[in-house]
Amino acid sequence: MKGALIAVVVIVLLGLLLGGSLIGSRNELVAERESIRGAWSQVDVVLQRRADLVPNLVETVKGYAKHEQSVIDSVTSARAAMMNAKSPRERIEANAQLDSALGRLFVVVENYPNIKANENFMRLQDELSGTENRIAVERRKYNEIVQRYNTDIGLFPKNIAASLFGFQREDAYFKADTAAKEAPKVKF
Repeated sequence: MKGALIAVVVIVLLGLLLGGSLIGSRNELVAERESIRGAWSQVDVVLQRRADLVPNLVETVKGYAKHEQSVIDSVTSARAAMMNAKSPRERIEANAQLDSALGRLFVVVENYPNIKANENFMRLQDELSGTENRIAVERRKYNEIVQRYNTDIGLFPKNIAASLFGFQREDAYFKADTAAKEAPKVKF
């Protein structure tokens, strides 16, 4: 009778240990799955930040190029008009046009020594570069969390808990795109 009681106690203790281990493994897998969701959320946030910056960057580049181009075009056309002027009247009008164009150019240079549009572009470019760095960091963290989760699902005894409680591998790793091996072509 004592032997049977000891056997029952040992079986119950082993059952409790195994059950506790399975519950503990399940809880760890749940926590890791939630870490994956949280890490993805961070990736999503920085991707959205980049998406929000890109239109501003594009518009700033367009505005800067347009602004500079219109001043340069006005100076160039005024100079060409003056060079092609035949009569004194045409020359005076062309000179006034050139003075006006040069005045606009000097105002831009004097009032905006670093050209605000260029500073704005540089600021946006820095923000975008910082955002790209954040994206890389968050992607790396996400991949590490997914790797840890997938490793735990495959290791004993968590693999038993994973199969019992329906945990599946996450195959959503960030990988370098084959197109990323080529430098992007930027056109304005």
